[in-house]
Formats: sequence, C-alpha cells, structure tokens
Amino acid sequence: MKNKFFGFGIIGLLLVGCKTPLNIASIHTEKNIYITEQLPEDQAMDAIIQPYKHELEGKMNTKISHTNIELTKSGDNSNLGNLLADYTFQGADEWAKKNNIPPMDAAVINIGGIRTIIPKGDILTKQIYEVMPFENEIVIIKINGKEVEGLFDYYLKTQKNNPVSHIFIETENGIISKKMINGQAIDHNKTYYIATSDYLALGGDNMFFFGKGEMISTGIKMRDLFLEKFQQNPEVATPEDVRLIFKDKKEKN
Repeated sequence: MKNKFFGFGIIGLLLVGCKTPLNIASIHTEKNIYITEQLPEDQAMDAIIQPYKHELEGKMNTKISHTNIELTKSGDNSNLGNLLADYTFQGADEWAKKNNIPPMDAAVINIGGIRTIIPKGDILTKQIYEVMPFENEIVIIKINGKEVEGLFDYYLKTQKNNPVSHIFIETENGIISKKMINGQAIDHNKTYYIATSDYLALGGDNMFFFGKGEMISTGIKMRDLFLEKFQQNPEVATPEDVRLIFKDKKEKN
C-alpha cells in the first residue's frame, strides 16, 4: 500500500515539473483605417487599374441594339419576358440541331430572373448585365407528355407570369380551359423538349415538375445568349402574341 501511494506521489511531481509556464504575448493596438473620400489614392495602383477600367467601361457602353418602345417585365404577357423566352427557345433549338437533339417544343423562364427594364432607345451591353445579372445556364428538359401536364398544373395553381415561348395557357373558373404546345394539343405519347434555366430545372420557383424529366446541359449562359441575340437584331421586334390568359386572376403581377 505504501508503494502505491509513493508511485502516485512520483507521478504528481513529474506532472508539476513538466508544466510549462504560461507566457502572455505582447499586445499592440493598431489604428483602424476607414475607407472614405478623404483616404488618399494609391497613385501606382490607380495607374495600373485605369487602362482596364476604361476598356471595361468602353465595352459596357457599346451599343448592341435599339428599341422603339420600352421593354418591361410587367403583366402576364410582358414584351421583355416574351422576347427573352423566345431567345431562350431559339438558342436551345440552334444548339440541339448541332448536337443531334430533337427540335425544341417550348421554353420557360422565370420573371424573377429578369431584374429590370430596358428603356426606349439604344440598348447597351451593360443593360443586358443589369437585366440578367445571374450566371444561369440554359438546359433542355426531355419529358414525356404525361409529366408535362405538371407545367400546366403549375400555372393553374400559381397564375404567375413566368414567360413562356411556344406555349399557350388559358385558365377560367379554376380550371385550364385551353392549353397547347407549339399550337398543338398535349400528346401523352410524345416526348417533349423544353428549354429553360438550370435554376428552374432544379426546382427553382417551385417548378418541381421539371425534376420528372431528363436534364440536358447545353453549357450556354443565358446572358451570353441574350447579348448575342440583341447583337443579331439591331432593331428589336417584340412579340405581340398572347401566351398566358388567367381569366379569373385576382391580383396582377
């Protein structure tokens, strides 16, 4: 028993002896530097940045097209919304032809992704960045006719003005009174190819019906496509057809 207590004592002394004294490092108080107009410019850094700044400003202020009317996102058939939906359809259809994919049947984009209007007059590069500031990609959804009914159910339930191309939807008294894709009634035995954004394809804006189809990536950024399409059309011609009719809609978007 004495040996046992003796052993414990030795261990305790070793632990105390091995303990390193705690040293507190010196603390220096530094002065905060606030970024204000009074902060002097770094002349050397400014000389490096300015050429790139001027080049970027030049590109952003380049005229790429013109519109005789204001392009807006308001209403169930907004001229800007329908125009960008048509551009999405065209871009995906062109890509499909080059990659042995069947032609597009329709396109769907979300109104929330269109961030601002384009005023009447010259259209500049920077305005497309303002309209579409996100890095969304165009994807193609391969989906059968039965599952595509989920798209129409979505519009019946939400009555939201998400722009469409090659689609017609009419609702009245709580039901879909008319629906078409490419001017044709829905065929449950057909496979449809619908262009949209990766955001919506992954369930954004509660469009979960796209998840029942197969997603095909195009690698095309929506903003890049829109820039290209505006450049190809020096004078914008906005769509005038009606695509969404919600006869019993109570609130306007």
